[in-house]
Amino acid sequence: MEFPFLDELNDSQRQAVIYTDGPSLVIAGAGSGKTRVLTYKIAYLLKMGMRPNTILALTFTNKAAKEMKSRIAQIVGENVARYLWMGTFHSIFSRILRAESEKTGYSKNFTIYDSADSKSLIKAIIKEMKLDDKVYKPGLIQSRISFAKNNLITPQAYASDSDVQKSDLYAKVPLLKEIYQIYSSRCKQADAMDFDDLLLQTNLLFRNHPDALQKYQHIFQFILVDEYQDTNFAQYLIVKKLAEAHKKICVVGDDAQSIYSFRGANIDNILQFKNTYPEAKVFKLERNYRSTKNIVNAANSLIDKNSAQIKKTIFSEKETGELIKVTNVFTDLEEGMYVADNIKLLNKKENYGHQDIAVLYRTNSQSRVIEEALRKQNIPYRIYGGLSFYQRKEIKDVIAYFRLVANRNDEEALKRIINYPARGIGDTTVGKLFATAQLHGVGVWDVLNDMLGYNLPVNAGTAAKLANFRDIIDSYAALITELNAYELAQNIIKGTGILSETFLDRSPENLSKQENIQELLKAIHEFCDEKEKNGEANLYLSDYLAEISLLTDQDTDKGESNRVTLMTVHAAKGLEFKVVFIVGMEEELFPSPFNVDNERDLEEERRLFYVAITRAEERCLISYARSRFRNGKTNFSNPSRFLKDIDERYLDIPKDETILDKPKLTGNWDDEVNLERMRFNKQQPTISFQKEETEYIPVRPKRLAKLPKGDNSKVTTQNPSVPVGAFVKHSIFGIGKVLETSIVNGNEKAEIDFGEKGVKSLLLKFAKLEILQ
Repeated sequence: MEFPFLDELNDSQRQAVIYTDGPSLVIAGAGSGKTRVLTYKIAYLLKMGMRPNTILALTFTNKAAKEMKSRIAQIVGENVARYLWMGTFHSIFSRILRAESEKTGYSKNFTIYDSADSKSLIKAIIKEMKLDDKVYKPGLIQSRISFAKNNLITPQAYASDSDVQKSDLYAKVPLLKEIYQIYSSRCKQADAMDFDDLLLQTNLLFRNHPDALQKYQHIFQFILVDEYQDTNFAQYLIVKKLAEAHKKICVVGDDAQSIYSFRGANIDNILQFKNTYPEAKVFKLERNYRSTKNIVNAANSLIDKNSAQIKKTIFSEKETGELIKVTNVFTDLEEGMYVADNIKLLNKKENYGHQDIAVLYRTNSQSRVIEEALRKQNIPYRIYGGLSFYQRKEIKDVIAYFRLVANRNDEEALKRIINYPARGIGDTTVGKLFATAQLHGVGVWDVLNDMLGYNLPVNAGTAAKLANFRDIIDSYAALITELNAYELAQNIIKGTGILSETFLDRSPENLSKQENIQELLKAIHEFCDEKEKNGEANLYLSDYLAEISLLTDQDTDKGESNRVTLMTVHAAKGLEFKVVFIVGMEEELFPSPFNVDNERDLEEERRLFYVAITRAEERCLISYARSRFRNGKTNFSNPSRFLKDIDERYLDIPKDETILDKPKLTGNWDDEVNLERMRFNKQQPTISFQKEETEYIPVRPKRLAKLPKGDNSKVTTQNPSVPVGAFVKHSIFGIGKVLETSIVNGNEKAEIDFGEKGVKSLLLKFAKLEILQ
């Protein structure tokens, strides 16, 4: 049998593709053709006679799955490729949960709550429990519940785990276990799952129903997983269980690009793969097709400093290329100007299009200064990962109608559109509606169906308005299997008055809303067309909702031509650009101050920098500022320790640069620096600074020095309240290091080196030092 497509692979890629006898791990370095290997391996399996519906391929974006499926179809034909089980973890598991709905307690049309829906419900629960939302912060509660679910901790297990309770008590949220229980109950009552539930409920399905596990073990005779380094515990366990029967599993990934531990990803899944499957074969894809030799070699020298890794030597056969340029600037404002000036030069003199250029940063708040500089130079740009199409208000409103028509128990959707367009149902009435439902332990729709029976405390006029809303939704729900998604969507958009709302005036805002709603209808029409073309029967509104509820930013981003891309490094993974600027390479920023005390966390920060560098094809420019305005004041900035990890041979560093020296002690600038900022900003010196909402603020425990009693002589302190060697912060002198402590006339005194502010002798009862731990 001949496989001409294999001729397009290099030797390492080919060996990884044709091995099908057992478990295999494909370590795919940056730019090494990972997608091609996965695509061709599936095509190879199909050409070898394996039936497409016995192959499971899991990805992290629908976009990746769609592109791979399209390329496979070119080799084996559309009629074969269409039957593959290929998609994201969440979409595949959603499909399984809908198919096995009679075992899960949810309906086959359950709603999927996005992050905003989830947070809205949590806010409502916190309010109902009369808790302080400054302590029980919805974002914090949401992340802790998510962490629990991804570690397969159910509400019942959470409430009975003493370690978890201690952790919540320490975090001053001891009632989190009750919030988690109520949240889960309310989701179940609304026939809704959040993203994390899709993983938790699939694990529970396979645990509680061995027959369901055996069914899918039998179906999936070969399993492939993309970006395996990004899997969490819940995903790992599902894949492990499904692969137990046939042991035919191939995972592809790069431990050097594992950067999502904050989402629950566990690098040990890929590092310990051989322990899970001792018989597994390991293939290494080490040729980088993306970047120049200098970029690849610089990245290699950086990541080599990590101890937790699978050793490999990535190489490039492209040209040597430019050295990585490292530049320091005086302030963050100057850094923005530096980036803008260089983009202008690259565009006019080097013929790089704006679309060839990306600016990467560690935190979202850094984009503001860059944006201002680009606007001043009239350089077009886009913020990647900004507000996606499906997060626009008018689109979320329309989708909420769709969701409620498909699932009348969806209380978050109901809450959103019960008075949109306005129909005289105010917040007070909605509050009574939900309170009555809670009082009787039923869903809100149950109350709407029997307002008298549940004694809803509203007058006759309000009851009539509620009944009218209920009847509108019921009338469309009756058509859900009569009309396809496009036909029903058209009816809902026209019949509910959503579209007519946008024609009240010709304002740019309303014109934009009209265009977006029409674009949504176009997308639904394309969905139906594609399903019909493939001969699929699943083209109802509930099927469309199931598909779009799992779209990611990368799935909905269509890109914009000839614009510079601004994004966080986390968002940049998987992308590539001819020119990459990496800004803000400073201590207390990159690496993040939260991740420097633990070696495991610090290594992830180094991997994040590695990802940033390896996005560049031809040129990489790194910058850092000597001072940066953060948290309400201007601070000294020191170059990131990671710059010292890169072999100097691959860097273009100014001769007066000192990044390879030991960083100086951090301290606050005086008024002169603020005046310099005004000069760059062309503003008056009297400015009141307001903290940006997106700023990444390091929070350290505060502790004031306690003053021990002593005699009137100077003696060395035996148990100093401020230990020698500790770093402390003074309101005037900034951050310093304690050199010596003593008792003088009964008062504790410390000699502290404040760097450029000099060594100061301070009495601790007056100094009020903050100890940085």
